[in-house]
Amino acid sequence: MTSPCQKCHTPPPLPKGKGTARKLAIVGLPNTGKSTFFNRLTGLSQRVGNWPGLTVDLARARILLGGRMVEVVDLPGINDLSGYSEDEEVVRKVLADTPFDALVVVTNGAQLERQWRLVLQLKALGLPVLVLVNMADEMKQFGITLDEAALAQRLDAPVVRMSARKGDNWVSVLAHLTALETMADKEGAPHRADFNALAATGSLDKVATEMLDTVYRVPPILPPALTQRVDHYLMHPWFGLPIFFLMMGLLFQATYEIGKPLQTLMGAGLDGLRDYSLRPLIAPLPAIVQSLLVDGVWSGVSTVLTFVPILFVFFTLMALVEDSGYLARAAFLMDALMARLGLDGRSFVMHLMGFGCNVPAIMGTRIMRERNMRLLSMLTIPFSLCSARLQVFLFFSAALFSPHVAPWVLLSLYVMSFAAAILTAWLFRSRFRSDELFVMEVPPYRLPGIRHMTNRAVGEVRGFLHLASTFILLGVVLVWVLTHIPAGSYPTLADALGALMAPVLDPIGIKHELSVALLFGFVAKEILLGSMAVIYNVPESGLGAVVTAQLDWVSAYSFMLFTLIYVPCLSTIAAIRKESKSTGFAVFSTLWSLLLAWCVSAVFYQGTRWLQG
Repeated sequence: MTSPCQKCHTPPPLPKGKGTARKLAIVGLPNTGKSTFFNRLTGLSQRVGNWPGLTVDLARARILLGGRMVEVVDLPGINDLSGYSEDEEVVRKVLADTPFDALVVVTNGAQLERQWRLVLQLKALGLPVLVLVNMADEMKQFGITLDEAALAQRLDAPVVRMSARKGDNWVSVLAHLTALETMADKEGAPHRADFNALAATGSLDKVATEMLDTVYRVPPILPPALTQRVDHYLMHPWFGLPIFFLMMGLLFQATYEIGKPLQTLMGAGLDGLRDYSLRPLIAPLPAIVQSLLVDGVWSGVSTVLTFVPILFVFFTLMALVEDSGYLARAAFLMDALMARLGLDGRSFVMHLMGFGCNVPAIMGTRIMRERNMRLLSMLTIPFSLCSARLQVFLFFSAALFSPHVAPWVLLSLYVMSFAAAILTAWLFRSRFRSDELFVMEVPPYRLPGIRHMTNRAVGEVRGFLHLASTFILLGVVLVWVLTHIPAGSYPTLADALGALMAPVLDPIGIKHELSVALLFGFVAKEILLGSMAVIYNVPESGLGAVVTAQLDWVSAYSFMLFTLIYVPCLSTIAAIRKESKSTGFAVFSTLWSLLLAWCVSAVFYQGTRWLQG
């Protein structure tokens, strides 16, 4: 959503002979894709989010529509015209004071049942209205059906389905926008919204339900009585969170049981491809080049590829938990604790989003209006256990722990992820104090379709591989260079770097080989395992045996703790710099994560060694 606080796009001067520009307002609930629609319609690239500052400057642009110049104004996302939030007050003021010719209402097609109340309120204002049902692709994935013609007849206003992100049905959208502009032309002079009409709309929720009945169908949801019984346990103030962490533990167990055999199968296939295809193909090349291609590039890339099956299983199961409505309930349970830390449930949701990737989670803080709330959230989100770090922990857990213990080791790292975020928020809550009010909606329980869950997983894995591909090749080549070029009295550059970092990393049990891997993990965690394969000069299938021989479980867990907490990747740091608009804050976030990572690993490693005698 685009906030009134954001600096606007200055409209160009009107062309001569075109007369006064029509005014078209884009309205809708938050996160319906209004700004995406605005950007596609106007060709601009507006920021999506709430920002502090002025309260009357709106994002706007002028376009040619139906032969007339039209000024399009993107209003902030609101939930209700009768609400009392800052954004709702701004929208009411703008609609009341500005002579708009028509309204374009952007709705989320996957949530029409809760969005139609605002549509009815806007329709009651007396302005010509066009309703755009966005996210048609998600409606199809969820199995949601809509009879636009019948709904348009009941509303007495055009209703058009679209996907602003993909541009689906865009020709029809432009045709209806042109028709809306023509309708406004026939009605004569523009007029202001009449808010007195809202008093005569009666029970809007009942009217909305009746209007959507039979024309808008969603997959079955749990009956209210059953939902209440389930929520009695899952949202219990004492048992709710333990149940959540138990369910996450079962999810990790299922990930291992299903994904590990697939990972082993893919590893064997890649080893066979190397031995029977790659080695004969490059046999005529010099030995140094063969080493670079096999021990460097192939070992690094294949190590990352073997985690595709297990990541696919994990994200499929996570899609089931998230889209069923359960993660929103976990956020609700955490809201009270978050409030004590100067945050709210949205920060917890962003932390969960960071399970996939920290970068979009950092960008997601734009939904928070107050800068301090955003900064404190950005300080905690990098501790989310992202998919890139997940592959590292899956490898170490499987290599050094039994199949029965490994899932609980992984769960403990997720708990440590939350603990690091909570500690950070508690320490800095006074520095980044915020009083922003937050209202959370708990969705009904739904059973996502298999196709939707697999599509989500494929998208997550594709995004992971796309991000990894930008760093892996360069990373593993650099690691190969470090491990093959001597440096003075040291056998290799890697040994020299390891000796340089030894005073800092030896107290937390991280040997010099792994310290070099950590350097490349700073660039991107996707490189870390690939660099280890190159450092130890072994293929993926042999990396586990080498790590087991080099490390005991205490050193390995200390390494995982450090990897979990220290700087996630350069992309995340860049996102923090961009979203906070402060290089100093990005540097502070980096230094704090490094300090916290070292302290936590040192306490664990030294404490465990002391207990072992």
